[in-house]
Amino acid sequence: MADDDRAERARAREFFAARAAGWDAKFPDDGPRYAAAIAELAPGKGAFVIDAGCGTGRALPLLRTAVGARGTVLGVDLTPEMLALAAAHRDAAALVQADCARLPLPDAVVDLVFGAGLISHLPGPAEGLRELARVTRPTGRLALFHPIGRAALAARHGRQITPDDLRAEPNLGPLLAANGWRLTSYTDTDERFLAVAERA
Repeated sequence: MADDDRAERARAREFFAARAAGWDAKFPDDGPRYAAAIAELAPGKGAFVIDAGCGTGRALPLLRTAVGARGTVLGVDLTPEMLALAAAHRDAAALVQADCARLPLPDAVVDLVFGAGLISHLPGPAEGLRELARVTRPTGRLALFHPIGRAALAARHGRQITPDDLRAEPNLGPLLAANGWRLTSYTDTDERFLAVAERA
């Protein structure tokens, strides 16, 4: 791994480590939007789902309900402090500390990758998307989600949306296409962001 990559990953880990303890308390009303998105994605009973960048694990019980007892739910996060909180959901999912660009999984085993807030925090978006594609079955899906849309999120942080925003459809579509995915649906409203791609 190059020094720049190591530094980026260290910065991402430090960012989330400092915020882990208060993360869920900052956004207590997001649960219903997570539930609605996962219900819409409907991975199906028996599916293998990864929550990539699972953070404190708020999606894990919802994903477990969606895939049932025969399914597999794996929570992956780079930050030990986040995973320590996600451990409260160990009955819903297995947890692993890993970089989304280096997953300890064989090729083509995953049915759905759920990534809440993931794309903006991947130290190397192209590298991460390629690795997620590697572990996903042909026609498996990637769901990039946020409980509020880009404009609402920018306003929350006192910013404006800029044309280089990675999650803008004209930027995200080509990025996905270059790294093993085909964008199949795109929603960006104040209520949520949900971009769904199929494994190419």
